[in-house]
Amino acid sequence: MPNISVGEIKAGSKIIKDVITPLGGVLFGKGKIILPRDIEILQAFLIGQVEVEGAQGEDKTTESAKPAVKQQAAKAGALINESVLAKSNSPLHDEYEKMLVLIKQSYRAAAAASLPIFELRSQLDLLITHLKDYHVLKFAPRVLFDQEYNYHNAVLSALTSYRIAQWCGYPQKDWMQAAFAGLLHDVGNTKVDEALLQKPTPLSAPEIDEVRRHTTYGYQLLRNVTAINEGVRLAALQHHEKIDGSGYPLRLDGSQIHFYAKIVAVADIFHAMTLGKAYRKAQSPYLVLEQLQKESFGKLDPVIVQTFIQKTTDLYNGTRIRLSDGRHGEIIFTDRNNPTRPMVQVEGNIVNLINERELHIQEIIA
Repeated sequence: MPNISVGEIKAGSKIIKDVITPLGGVLFGKGKIILPRDIEILQAFLIGQVEVEGAQGEDKTTESAKPAVKQQAAKAGALINESVLAKSNSPLHDEYEKMLVLIKQSYRAAAAASLPIFELRSQLDLLITHLKDYHVLKFAPRVLFDQEYNYHNAVLSALTSYRIAQWCGYPQKDWMQAAFAGLLHDVGNTKVDEALLQKPTPLSAPEIDEVRRHTTYGYQLLRNVTAINEGVRLAALQHHEKIDGSGYPLRLDGSQIHFYAKIVAVADIFHAMTLGKAYRKAQSPYLVLEQLQKESFGKLDPVIVQTFIQKTTDLYNGTRIRLSDGRHGEIIFTDRNNPTRPMVQVEGNIVNLINERELHIQEIIA
């Protein structure tokens, strides 16, 4: 059959058979013309061969590729989220991965060239079309490579910021700009020494100062970018400011912080704490929500935080969960005054997490 290895594909080649990921999703459809960035997407999905017009070769793609993906990912330092493998053929995951590749390329090029803002907008539009399938507490990337944490945080913060802008009743014209604010809030990290961003041990005072400069670097990089508004630029600058004036870089108080930055601050903290890293396990989303609630007293915008918590925990009764002690159960009632500590049924018994403070929901299964 007309196969060619991904390493030999040239931009402009035409795909003559759907490209299927080893996990079962359609990555690229028949008839697609390969663009330069598509080659990196194929590599990111660990696709070995593709059938293209005019190529000669033998089809060697088999079911054995599935365990091979896990082996290759492990060698590359990836954390594979087993709980989402069954859902990984969803269009949301497909567009998420394409957005991830594009933001990685864009961040890497940002210091030397202008951001491909219209291409970013196009892919963000495609991603947002599947927002109905995105649940903040349930969604997880298929594979999280150690070195790609910042890119995952960017894409997830974009989705969550869009949701928060909706939930808080901001005008529709602000929803996509809030998503851009989430997507680009950490673009200044491209000018920070990557070794500092990946350092597993505590930073020294000078190193902390350098990492904190990512906020001003980000504003500078976005200053002349078209198709985004000033709020997006200010979100890059202000997303670490606190409403009591204790944040950085300018120690602004709540009245001086743009509302995009207040939205992104919540999304960024949530995903920073719930994404796993090579040197730190992902934290329970429910414990992170409780931490956000504490931060809403003087640090984060209380209305945004409370809206975020109420909306994300608004799950239907019967939602299956895993508790911190490893037992599985299902939610049977959520007290709106204590949304992070619902009543769950476990092994035929009712567990009230309001009273069982040593327990918490570790993960939503389905």
